[in-house]
Amino acid sequence: MELQNKKNIAKNIFFDILCFTLGGILYGISVSVFSEPNQIAPGGVTGISIILNSLIHTPVGIMALILNVPLIIWAIIELGYKLVVKTIFAIILTSISIDVIAMFIPPYQGDKMLVAIFAGITEGAGLALIFIRGGTTGGTDTAARLLGRRFPYFSMGRLMMFIDLCVVVISAIVFKSVESAMYAVIVIFVATRLIDAVLYGTDIGTGKMLFIMSQKSQEISQAIISQMSRGVTILKSKGAYTGKEGDVLLCAVRKYEVYRLTQLIKEIDIDAFIIIGDAGQINGEGFKENGKEEKTLKDIIKNRKRKE
Repeated sequence: MELQNKKNIAKNIFFDILCFTLGGILYGISVSVFSEPNQIAPGGVTGISIILNSLIHTPVGIMALILNVPLIIWAIIELGYKLVVKTIFAIILTSISIDVIAMFIPPYQGDKMLVAIFAGITEGAGLALIFIRGGTTGGTDTAARLLGRRFPYFSMGRLMMFIDLCVVVISAIVFKSVESAMYAVIVIFVATRLIDAVLYGTDIGTGKMLFIMSQKSQEISQAIISQMSRGVTILKSKGAYTGKEGDVLLCAVRKYEVYRLTQLIKEIDIDAFIIIGDAGQINGEGFKENGKEEKTLKDIIKNRKRKE
């Protein structure tokens, strides 16, 4: 059993490093080959770094790393150091990739529409690979993930788009080019749509349903609620063979959250029995609400105040 656990840990670490490396390279290509050479600042910390690069000629990757420090501190306070380790690793990797790729791959400065489309594709694919393994690259995606804990009605892609648009407006002023800002919007749109498609699927209401059987059901349920901001239903059960009564935990999550949830469960009880199934459609808070308009930020804040 112990040997198998070590193999699983090694396997997970391998796939973490693989996805983070590929994601970092793709993200670096997006910035160094497409966005930065064409003065397109597609939002977030990287967008701010591109703007600063045009003003004071600082390397984009190094500046992004420096600007991410306050967000890392915020993430540690909100999530705890253990859950931010992957993000710190991803931030360092992507920051290095941006500057290293700039030295070896020549920039593309052809058709601006092609620049915007491919910048969005490479950025979205790179970030999605990192998100799938439970990390972020700091900047907008870290802020979006932290805000998503408080406002689950908004998908991560939409939260990122809102934050990024603020940076785009600043870039239009600094670059003195409305056209540059318009292309940045295209980059953001393509990237966020690709991220949502990979993480949430084509239907944002779909997800995974987990049945969890463990002797430490109370600890697991509290961890899911506090660390993942997901609800848990406790079902009473009785073993057919043993006749023992116990609890079965029912939890619905997004597809990309399954890996993180199973890891969380294993940390508490390595012997926990987990059944994972597809949920064709999930209606309710944090998922999809049919027949209702998506709530505005103002409505969500009002509802939270009422609950408090």
